[in-house]
Amino acid sequence: MKSKNKSVNIFAPLLISCIVLLAAAKPINAQEVDNEREFDYGEKSEKGPRKWGSIKKEWGACNNGSMQSPVDMSNERVQIISRPERRIYRVANATLKNRGHDIQIEWLGGAGSLFINGTEYPLRYAHWHSPSEHTINGRRYDMELHLVHLNTDPNVKNRIAVVGIFYKIGEPDQFLSKLMANISSIIDKKEEESVLGMVDPNEIKFGRRRYYRYMGSLTVPPCTEGVIWTLNKKVQTVSRDQVKLLREAVHDYAEENARPLQHQNNRDIYLYGPGATN
Repeated sequence: MKSKNKSVNIFAPLLISCIVLLAAAKPINAQEVDNEREFDYGEKSEKGPRKWGSIKKEWGACNNGSMQSPVDMSNERVQIISRPERRIYRVANATLKNRGHDIQIEWLGGAGSLFINGTEYPLRYAHWHSPSEHTINGRRYDMELHLVHLNTDPNVKNRIAVVGIFYKIGEPDQFLSKLMANISSIIDKKEEESVLGMVDPNEIKFGRRRYYRYMGSLTVPPCTEGVIWTLNKKVQTVSRDQVKLLREAVHDYAEENARPLQHQNNRDIYLYGPGATN
């Protein structure tokens, strides 16, 4: 749609960001499916991952896409490149929401950004999958955190960038520990929100030295492609009780809310980090 005046140009990105992630035409809203009961994670279910692409026309990429996520980070496919990652995060107001298929933090603005090749991707959301969706050399971890970043400029080709962090059972995750009471208050309550107040994304442990990057998709319908994935190679720890709480909080069908691995289709996967050489 062409803008008719300057005020439209100012507010169009805000409108887009409020409609977050619904179809390929509205990629910013693609992770917030209106009715989360329209899909599930059952391997043999009629609404399971193998059927997502046939449930709705706009979800066709789930079955027919060529750049679907998640994938395996295999050493034999990875190209090593020396290039630093740049993130600038800030404390910002946030809420916690039970979306039925996952638990999600939403920052209400000003939480900082991820910078990729000079393009800024403001941080908007964080949610958890258990077990992990991506794997490293075939190993699936106990949990994976996704931080969703969104650039609302229509001139940017790939407007969604997701940072993924792997977790294995061990010491409790300190960031998640601060959210335990809030998560407990919204167990199995779809659309229920808990006000978190000011939340600092810098309290999330990333492991800055090495990370994988590749082009993929959202891992839930409509499986929109063109998502820039950044996956931290360092594996963090989470307690068994923390994983259990996240599983209990969502609806029964989503206690294991990880999409199966997708075909790589000869995509390039890069390993970035200081001191790496080609």
